[in-house]
Amino acid sequence: QVQLVESGGGLVQPGGSLRLSCAANGRDFSIYAMAWYRQAPGKQRERVATVSTRGRTTTYKDVVKDRFTISRDNAKNTVYLQMNSLKPEDTAVYYCNSIPIITTPGGMDYWGEGTLVTVSS
Repeated sequence: QVQLVESGGGLVQPGGSLRLSCAANGRDFSIYAMAWYRQAPGKQRERVATVSTRGRTTTYKDVVKDRFTISRDNAKNTVYLQMNSLKPEDTAVYYCNSIPIITTPGGMDYWGEGTLVTVSS
């Protein structure tokens, strides 16, 4: 059974840092590019960073570029998101997923529970 478990979120002051982790189980995720997404209150989910299968190529949404770093450890089936210089507008629930997004046998998109990041003084 496929499972994505995000962790590492919390409350942080503006300018602070957090490192998110995503444990991916149930399939060989090393053959998939992976991504971090976030959903702020009242807004649609957006993709903020991607990493290629071997971690050699990364992409970022402009608003997080130079502040966030995505990486992966295929031996541990884990994807990371290092977030520095956090801003209040980074407040959101953060999710990881593969590219393409995992679907259930019923055809629905599968998402883990996510991890909440709150940036506030």
